[in-house]
Amino acid sequence: MQRDSITQLDEIILTEDLAPKKATGITASSTISTKTFERFNPTDIPSAVNQISGVYILSGAINTNRITIRGVGARTLYGTDKLRMYFNGIPVTNGTNFSDIEAFDLENLGSLEVIKGPKGTAYGSNLGGAIILDTKSAQADETQLINTTTVGSYNMLKDNLSFTHSEKSFDLTFSYNHLETDGYRQNSRFERDGFLLTSNVNLSTKSSVGILVNYIDYTAGIASSINQTDLEEDPTRAAGNWLAAQGFEANKYLLTGLSHTYKFSEAFRNTSSIFYTYTDHYEPRPFNILDEFTNGFGFRSQFEGSFDKAEYTFGAELYKDEYHWSTIENLYEDNNGNGSLEGDRLSQNTEFRRQFNAFATFTYALTDAFSAQVGLNLNKTHYDFNDLFNQGASNTSATRNFDAILLPSFGLQYALNNGNLYANISRGFSNPGLEETLTPEGVINPDIAQETGTNYEIGAQWTLLQKRFSANVALYRMDINNLLVAQRVGEDQYIGTNAGETRHQGLEMNVKYIARLSSQLSLAPYFSYTFNDHTFVDFVDEDNDYSGNPLTGVPKHRLNTGIDLQHTNGLQLNLTHQYVDQIPLNDANTLSSDSFNVFNAKLGYKTQLSSQFSLGVHAGINNVFDTTYAQSVLINATGFGGAQPRFFYPGNGRNYFVGVRLGYLF
Repeated sequence: MQRDSITQLDEIILTEDLAPKKATGITASSTISTKTFERFNPTDIPSAVNQISGVYILSGAINTNRITIRGVGARTLYGTDKLRMYFNGIPVTNGTNFSDIEAFDLENLGSLEVIKGPKGTAYGSNLGGAIILDTKSAQADETQLINTTTVGSYNMLKDNLSFTHSEKSFDLTFSYNHLETDGYRQNSRFERDGFLLTSNVNLSTKSSVGILVNYIDYTAGIASSINQTDLEEDPTRAAGNWLAAQGFEANKYLLTGLSHTYKFSEAFRNTSSIFYTYTDHYEPRPFNILDEFTNGFGFRSQFEGSFDKAEYTFGAELYKDEYHWSTIENLYEDNNGNGSLEGDRLSQNTEFRRQFNAFATFTYALTDAFSAQVGLNLNKTHYDFNDLFNQGASNTSATRNFDAILLPSFGLQYALNNGNLYANISRGFSNPGLEETLTPEGVINPDIAQETGTNYEIGAQWTLLQKRFSANVALYRMDINNLLVAQRVGEDQYIGTNAGETRHQGLEMNVKYIARLSSQLSLAPYFSYTFNDHTFVDFVDEDNDYSGNPLTGVPKHRLNTGIDLQHTNGLQLNLTHQYVDQIPLNDANTLSSDSFNVFNAKLGYKTQLSSQFSLGVHAGINNVFDTTYAQSVLINATGFGGAQPRFFYPGNGRNYFVGVRLGYLF
């Protein structure tokens, strides 16, 4: 059966073999791998991911990222939701659809695959799509130790120590990482330590077992958002109340998983995994102190098979978590300038969240060139909220049990000599978070509905000139109903409501060309372009009618360009550029952020010192022209007490980094 190739922005020859995709059948997806990550500062995962057209990470800090895919998630105020994220095949999205990409070290990643929109089926049918992270694989029959140390501006120090071992029936990878930086802004000190352990053991020719342990422990000062005046006069400032409270977050995150793969035959196999996650989060804020922890656990099982001209997958996953949270009075104003101080308890709650997904896809080759795929996803979501603080009539404990929802998809693909054409239509959804279902009185509102949408997409992928030229283009439209809107009713209190309908449509394009300047020197220019035409079709919020306005929080145009210059002697130069159009900041579209251009440069050199020792050095400049810009924005911000609304999270000014990589092959 003909398989579609995956567009790689970082490889000369674009084939699936270089970064095997996880998207099933003919589902189109976009993948970046190690070479893309290595174009940037090793602390800068947003710049790497933003190379993918249609995907945009708005980053307020190392620990504050919001991922949007085709505009979905742009209205989320903090964090990433409306998509599913997987790490080495294990779902790491919590029970209310929030995902934390900052829980993983960029230097440990081997590939990142994005399925845009709800067409993934086997990876959920969330409106935003899915992000699939995979760690680096050990080199076959090798044992090596690699240490990479990078230092840079703002007293940044990052170290990643990795040990890998591989033999015929066993492989193991262990890495330790440390990162510390004072940050660009006031009150933005960040310290992180973590380790990753992966191992695979072949029990027989048919059976193998995999182990995964990922642990991160970080403490991060919170500078928060600032207003227009502060952005223009001094973007290094922190928000005044966060600075006075010395606000921060302390976060411990653990992911453990055990997987088993069994090959029943050459044409049929199963991979099943069980997993456990633990998150411990403590965050002193000016308005209160949040103290929370989450225990999550579940399983995933996927069967894959083929016969004649057909391929199929089916399976299920269950994710359950227990979320315990409380808020405490913050007495920082009475603490003699020493920052946050705990006062009386304000609330104490537990939430039990459960999501079940069942899925199946069937792909059939109608001819040697023409294939069709049908898929079906079933989702069932349940919330149980327990108020442990209030008694009697003021107690707000309640449950919310969403009806099961069926989400079909259908795709076609036509293989060309040098690429393929494809089309798909798929149905998707997004759950409201449990807090979004609460009324201002804290009572679950049974009228809050799931967002639902239908996605239409056509596209083409091809390579020419002996695979030196590659390109892909996609056109899509997605209509979303029951739009979830978070209404602010306090400094840190939001409620949800279904306010209308949005239309997401646009164009995505990626192009790369490899020019051989000589037998030893190659030049590879590339670009990725995103055009977003996203609008409120029917959007009435209280007495305001915003129908027809562009979608808040989404730039209309985005362009990423770059040049990779590489010599066979190990010298490599990477020049990258990002353009982001202005972003509407409020639903009325009366305010917008400024558009910006940011340029980065990185120079690297790799050499083999001996048969056992290797050396790599690199140096770079981020934001070469010291542009002042907003790397993230907070939509519909409100000023309290006559203060200006705080819309902006500034990007770093011009900054530098330099690093050394030492490798030893046993």
